[in-house]
Amino acid sequence: MLKTTKARWAVAGAGALAATAIAVTAGTAGTAAAAPAATAAAAQTVAAQTVAAHTAAASIKGPAAYTAPARHLAPGMKGADVKSLQRRLAALKYYPGTIDGEFGPNTQAALWAFQEINGVKVTGVVDAATKARLVHPKAYKSPSYRGKRATRIEVNQHLEVLALFENNKVMLISHVSSGGGYYYNGGSRAVTPDGTYNTTVYLPGWVRVPLGEMYKPVFFIGTVFAIHGDTYVPVGPASHGCIRVPMDIAAFFHTMVKTPGTQVHVYGTPQWE
Repeated sequence: MLKTTKARWAVAGAGALAATAIAVTAGTAGTAAAAPAATAAAAQTVAAQTVAAHTAAASIKGPAAYTAPARHLAPGMKGADVKSLQRRLAALKYYPGTIDGEFGPNTQAALWAFQEINGVKVTGVVDAATKARLVHPKAYKSPSYRGKRATRIEVNQHLEVLALFENNKVMLISHVSSGGGYYYNGGSRAVTPDGTYNTTVYLPGWVRVPLGEMYKPVFFIGTVFAIHGDTYVPVGPASHGCIRVPMDIAAFFHTMVKTPGTQVHVYGTPQWE
């Protein structure tokens, strides 16, 4: 599974600071034996170093501070502030595509997911409310349910987001489009069933099924319902029942999950109910 550069930096930073604290302890041991007054000072120094080590390690693990752009950002715009937005979304585990300073479809889809999680109007535009949340973002809240595993996929139909966990750590948050609630084929309803399932099979490339095509589907209910790429993943629910994800996410999503066997939990009241 994936291991991020940020995680490696966290380990390296904490290790270096811990080594500094150890060196201070060793260097003051002799002095403490010779002068009782120096013992207290040395202990305070070591304590301060230890606190600094923990504080620095914590700051390395979390996303860097973010400065909101002066202007509103919208699809089609370019610039250093767009690149900063992309880096911020990526640090928060959303997928904005290539960090290139161009506000394209992938960045828009990532921003939709961010807005959905943060409870602001889903516009795909970095407006005043979104700027505030980018500075102080909310975390995805995982629901309680029977049999929850540390490595899992969760799909919230009410928010239209997917969260992928590895060892209880969020690795990816994506905007999705689930069953649209409409009727098709003379009476069948487009519904994504809530419940807890497991991935069953992954199929590469475009896969033709009776209702259309799926890109790189990861099935989780037999070979009927899947998490798959599609060229049309709108803000709201629109599929026949599968979980649609943006094409660029579908291109690598299957590499982040074990198939068969990864838990898939679908929950939430669909937006059309």
